[in-house]
Amino acid sequence: MKITHLLYGLCLLFCLGVTSCNDFLDIDPVDRYSDATVWTDEALTTAFVNNIYKGQKWGFHTVMLSSLCDEAMEVWAWESQPVVMSELSPSYQGILAPGFWITTFSNITWNSLYSNIRACNLFFENVDANGLDSDVINQLRGEVHYLRGYFYYWLLMQWGGVPLIDRTFAPSDDMLIARNTFEETVNFIVKDLDAAAEILPVEGDKARATKGAALALKARVLLYAASDLYVSQSRWASGYDHPELIGYVGGDRQVRWQQAKDAAKAVMDLGVYGLYGEGQTFASVEEATQNYVNIFLRHDSEEDIMTMYYDYINHDQSDFQCPNVGMYNQPNGFHGWGGNTPTGQMVDSYEMADGTPFSWDNPEQAAHPYVGREPRFYACVFYDGCHWRQRPDDVIASDPDGIVQTGFYEQADGSYSPGIDTRQGPIEDWNGTYTGYYMRKFLDPTVNHQYDRQPWPWRQLRYAEVLLNYAEACIELGQYDEARDNINRIRRRAGMPDIPASVTGDELRERYRHERKIELAYEQHRYFDIRRWMIAPEVIQPAQGIDIRYPYGGGDPTYTIIESVQDRKWNDKAYFMPIYLDEMQKNNMLIQNPLY
Repeated sequence: MKITHLLYGLCLLFCLGVTSCNDFLDIDPVDRYSDATVWTDEALTTAFVNNIYKGQKWGFHTVMLSSLCDEAMEVWAWESQPVVMSELSPSYQGILAPGFWITTFSNITWNSLYSNIRACNLFFENVDANGLDSDVINQLRGEVHYLRGYFYYWLLMQWGGVPLIDRTFAPSDDMLIARNTFEETVNFIVKDLDAAAEILPVEGDKARATKGAALALKARVLLYAASDLYVSQSRWASGYDHPELIGYVGGDRQVRWQQAKDAAKAVMDLGVYGLYGEGQTFASVEEATQNYVNIFLRHDSEEDIMTMYYDYINHDQSDFQCPNVGMYNQPNGFHGWGGNTPTGQMVDSYEMADGTPFSWDNPEQAAHPYVGREPRFYACVFYDGCHWRQRPDDVIASDPDGIVQTGFYEQADGSYSPGIDTRQGPIEDWNGTYTGYYMRKFLDPTVNHQYDRQPWPWRQLRYAEVLLNYAEACIELGQYDEARDNINRIRRRAGMPDIPASVTGDELRERYRHERKIELAYEQHRYFDIRRWMIAPEVIQPAQGIDIRYPYGGGDPTYTIIESVQDRKWNDKAYFMPIYLDEMQKNNMLIQNPLY
């Protein structure tokens, strides 16, 4: 059952239909139901839980989380730059602020997450109090345990230890609550996800929580919690009086890595998931590219663990709020907005097809930088000279072949005319890339994105992440062969050569981190990975772009790196979000995160 609120409308119509004209003054307001009605009716209780699902983070809004790290750059200047400049404060959170007019991140603000947690607690209290019991209600219990764990996961990753609230409050209650420790918050999430896994079916509708989803999210939480950031408070927050709020202050880290490994293995042992296209022999880079593209242009595959369909009926339908990944991201010369554009550093991260690194210092590669790259490069990046789709009717005469043009063309007088897909081009010149690239991943070439929305879901959890999580835990436990085997499964599926058996230790860790960056690009992982690995000071650097110039009369272009198309700076306070000033003023028991 896909998550929707049609049920509300059907219930309302039924209630209106059976009410006589003489009784119309006695009915309850039709836009709400009493507790007595909701919590004694299985269908209405299901609808209540469906509404909680809406609180999940949707990845296809205008500004993606990738533009708040080193993967991409948001081109509209919608208050994302203060995030990559580490300029946030308790009184200013830029695009991450509650109520920001572009509601891209509204679901993961402190306010929204606690609002959804309250809904979870309300469910548990009222289902228990009213004795509603059935197989459906029992499954809903498991789903709500998952959802509460999910919301606390987002709180943990942004703020560290937070107040753990497992009940609702009345206006007369004392609501001044201190933060729990980081360790207590992790344990609370794991307890919820274990409870969910005990109840939920192994297989089912992947838009709803299943056993596999609960175990996969648990594996992610435990892996993240075992990472460097959460045992290294003294390295960056020296003098902070409450290190227990932002990490562990004791315990055995190797035990935590083992727990993360075991949690990922539990998903693998279910035997119901696999890598899409695994085992195929690709005759060409093009075949491997198409296989990776197809992962995201399907409603379901063996790789999907938890998916999310957007509820177009009950969500805002405005241009900015309603997800339209193709419109937001395709090149502006196709009447797209070109919003989340890969940085030059991200593009340069993609390897050559033989598994060697790309380098601008290699004369042959620098002369033809988009030739001979790995399949995922072609699946994820629009670059100058690549084919996309037929141009719109008002542009097709200028480019009948649908070739992306982000270069500049020399004229007889020595001046340069801009390509159709540059910001200086003739189409949508208020949108478009600064870096010279566009994001291709997730976009369906069969959809006319100028007018239509593609129907494919956002992948909350997919099996490739589970294998990577397992491999990372193995590396940290010194189990290099096991780690390498699982990394190579993903590389083979992408049409890439294996990492050799001779690669171990720190070198394998770096190869793993690179593989994770490429495989999970733009999927809301990198923002947290660069923090938990404590590599943010190295990678949050000015975003690079590419300037491409074609000589008059034809011939190969010249490529010049633009060292900074967006200024970026790192400050260690950005490892965590600040607790909002109004929350601090309302609750004097809260302790602020370090360096704020």
